[in-house]
Amino acid sequence: MLTKRIIACLDVENGRVVKGTNFENLQDSGDPVELGKHYSEIGIDELVFLDITASVEKRKTVVDLAERVAEQIDIPFTVGGGICDFETASQLILSGADKVSLNTAAVEQPLLITKLSQTFGSQAIVVAIDSKRVDGQFFVFTYSGKKNTGILLRDWVSEVEKLGAGEILLTSIDRDGTKTGYDTEMISFVRDLTNLPIIASGGAGKMEHFLNAFQAGADATLAASVFHFKEIDLRELKSFLKTQGVSVRMEGQ
Repeated sequence: MLTKRIIACLDVENGRVVKGTNFENLQDSGDPVELGKHYSEIGIDELVFLDITASVEKRKTVVDLAERVAEQIDIPFTVGGGICDFETASQLILSGADKVSLNTAAVEQPLLITKLSQTFGSQAIVVAIDSKRVDGQFFVFTYSGKKNTGILLRDWVSEVEKLGAGEILLTSIDRDGTKTGYDTEMISFVRDLTNLPIIASGGAGKMEHFLNAFQAGADATLAASVFHFKEIDLRELKSFLKTQGVSVRMEGQ
């Protein structure tokens, strides 16, 4: 049985981790490397650093972050957020990031997926897909969930696999931030479409939600606030999942 992964997501602005509500009232919550080390020590399997900086210094800031994280953290980590060209993605991987995550750029420049995959291997390329229901069908959205691309989720999932993506980070816009549970219908829908690993995102609120996502076909689950605000203890979560028959990596393994 393949081991399921638990991933923590850290939002980074100008090289610092920030927390807020609905992307507003952002407060400095610490150094990303220190927080990353903490998560690594308590047993998180992977980290995602989502850069939300809009400054002209963005590239330098995020590349510096990748270098610092790579020096001090020995678990896999992904960097995403606003990566829109081959050069930035390449710099991040060459600076130590295990993976880069593409979202809007993947939709607008689909061949970027192929170029990066051919250069660094598909395992380094995560395509983040934000989707929600419109008139009973799942559609793909870009620009932080603001723009409906008109592309059906089923078509885009099949396309990104052909283009060379190694993994899908699937976020349900309907569930994001609600803490009412991962969108198991969407996860199952995508599971039937692809053999690529699926990271489920959006909706985690209690331990049962992680179990439900894995049962629906997710290979990994991503969460942010429930970990940051210590609403769920990671060790307790993994113990719970293990008792439910989910194969997870425990500390020391």
